[in-house]
Amino acid sequence: MNELIATKLLDNFSLLTVGENKRPNFPWKEYQSNKNTNDNFINQFNDYSTKGIGIITGYDYLEVIDVDTKVFSTQLEMNDFWYEFLQTLRDTIINFDDKFVIYKTINGGYHILYKSKRVVGNKKLAVLKGHKQAILETRGVGGYVFVYLDNKVSKKGYFDIEFITDEDRESLWKISKSYNYIVEEPVNLKPNLKKEFHSDGVTPWEDFNNQTDIWTVISEDFEIPRNGQKRNHFLIKRYGSSSDHSGYVYKDSGCMFLFSTGTIYPHEKLINPFVAFTYKHHNGDYTASAKDLYNQGFGTRLQSKIEEIKPIISDEIIKIDNVDFPIDIFPKSIQFYLTECSSKLDGNIDFMGVSLMWLISVIIGNSKKVEVKKGWVESCVLWIAVVGKAGIGKTPSINNIIFPLMKENSKEIKKYIKNKEIEEHYNQLDKKDKESYPVPKIAKKKQFIANDITLEALIDLHQESDNSVGVFKDELAGWLKDMNKYRAGSDLEFWLSAWSSKSINMNRKTAKSSFVESPFIPVLGGIQPIILNGFSTEENKENGFLDRMLLSYPDAEVDSYNDNELDEDLLKWYNEVIIKFYTDVKNSVVRDPEEEIKSEIIKFSKEAKTEWKRIFNSITDKQNNDEENEYLKSMFPKQKSYIPRFSLLIHIFDSIFEGGENQSEISKSSILKAEKLSDYFVNNARKIKVESTEISDIKKTFTKDSTTFEKFQAISKKDPNFNRKKVAEILGVSRRTISRWVK
Repeated sequence: MNELIATKLLDNFSLLTVGENKRPNFPWKEYQSNKNTNDNFINQFNDYSTKGIGIITGYDYLEVIDVDTKVFSTQLEMNDFWYEFLQTLRDTIINFDDKFVIYKTINGGYHILYKSKRVVGNKKLAVLKGHKQAILETRGVGGYVFVYLDNKVSKKGYFDIEFITDEDRESLWKISKSYNYIVEEPVNLKPNLKKEFHSDGVTPWEDFNNQTDIWTVISEDFEIPRNGQKRNHFLIKRYGSSSDHSGYVYKDSGCMFLFSTGTIYPHEKLINPFVAFTYKHHNGDYTASAKDLYNQGFGTRLQSKIEEIKPIISDEIIKIDNVDFPIDIFPKSIQFYLTECSSKLDGNIDFMGVSLMWLISVIIGNSKKVEVKKGWVESCVLWIAVVGKAGIGKTPSINNIIFPLMKENSKEIKKYIKNKEIEEHYNQLDKKDKESYPVPKIAKKKQFIANDITLEALIDLHQESDNSVGVFKDELAGWLKDMNKYRAGSDLEFWLSAWSSKSINMNRKTAKSSFVESPFIPVLGGIQPIILNGFSTEENKENGFLDRMLLSYPDAEVDSYNDNELDEDLLKWYNEVIIKFYTDVKNSVVRDPEEEIKSEIIKFSKEAKTEWKRIFNSITDKQNNDEENEYLKSMFPKQKSYIPRFSLLIHIFDSIFEGGENQSEISKSSILKAEKLSDYFVNNARKIKVESTEISDIKKTFTKDSTTFEKFQAISKKDPNFNRKKVAEILGVSRRTISRWVK
């Protein structure tokens, strides 16, 4: 650089001279506010120690962004960063090339020069991950930059630097700051959360970040503009914003960085999925957000034993009157919950007890099976019918038990619908737009409880939710009627195979075929006794279908209203227990390299094996006993399958109340509890059969064409001591009407 050009620069800037290593070789502090004189500068410029000149920043509002690419190891990395950074500036700031002056440095970096009345001191804007030296810094008040007169890469040069708007400067700085790697500090949660979210394992927010991408959370608030895809990030634009874009989503970290202050999310900081979720759903309350995610099943579950957090109870508290269901097969804290629901919500303990067995079956699914002996393995599928008249409270009692699982199922359905919408939106884009849009994850339907669903849809659902799909119906009559609705025999064959966990293959002409290697479909629902009797046909008895149904038919009456209130903490406790159980099992599922479930095989302990032999032989004796009811004899072989299933379900559920210990072998206690449960179901089947016989005998006394009163007369004539309640039900009249007719 010659003296003439140097003095020309002095007309426009406050200058200093630099020596070795681009360091000032003369005092220059005074030149930061007062320009160097021409004579003094020429003397310094011609000094032997001077190697070049520098422009003092901050003077006359000059500010510079220093892009120091020498932090990279290779030229390719330098080039990639600069081209991406420059293109982002051009995408964001309108007419960028007409507003800024850019020079390339001798080390491959760049200076972006402009004037702003907002100029401040030197600031470090961005340090990349794995680096200590800044990639982007400002040179403002108290700084300077070396002059590279021959290395101009912009339209304009040193003599063309102009003021930029505050908006453009803000965009420039925000874009620069977005490259700053921020070491995320642990979320500062309130102290009481330390008791709930232990230090071991995975926290709810870590688990949520691992399972959820940022776009799933923010897709309702932002769009990706056309050509929004860059090498390392996506441009995003707030819906309704007039700005070209509002920030970025980075591909490597999966985090969002916003320039815009017009959103519910914080700006100028990295936002991971958990932070976005917290601001979107909990107004920035990390404590509430963490609790919400924990209740949704994220994070390692509570490690403390359930016994330590259960309600305080004693043997005296659990008082049960006129209950046939063997409630003592469950842990005492669960017994307490059942009795509280019975006394304060009028829940029927029988209905609640059998519903809990169904819930346990749905949760365990294919994850565990019980080996009765070599070559005999049972999967724990249960078919349960709660039997009672309409209005007796079957559904409310069931809901007292299964509500935590139903909430989890609803979350899976909502998650699928949202992910499907994102996937469908992506599929509708043209090829060019797809290049500027993040490829969404394939939406998988993880719903695990179904109600009104076709057989084909059930199989399709089971292919994706392969551990289990529970069927819950308020009324089982429709399920029974649908058994042969479309094709004689085929639905029935499907269900008989499903009960035994035999593989199912469905070939279709108009759609993809489906195959389920190990179906696991527990069934639960209510049915009125008189309707159930209508399905007790010889055909259903011969094919063994009804023998697979476990019946709960307590002597239940409609209760009067009571003012007792269930403790909210008890309700919350029960919800947490079930969610913990569900999550623990879900996280413990083992899969092979083909992603097929590898069931854990649980065996009987030596003591349990001894009890099982006794039980098995006792059932065999009943099968061979000529005095035993022939109707029940066909049930006994199915109980030989059900008792091992019961024992596994009871044993695994019990084990969570002991901190998850001793799951490897079914205990003697578990097999004895299973025997009790089997006796309960057999006795209920006996009760149904006796009642069915009574009804059949009553109906034989009259013809279908008779009037209701004529039917009553025929019944009364044959048996003056008839059961008034049962006859009223058969004839469809009130008991008062029967009493009036008797008189």
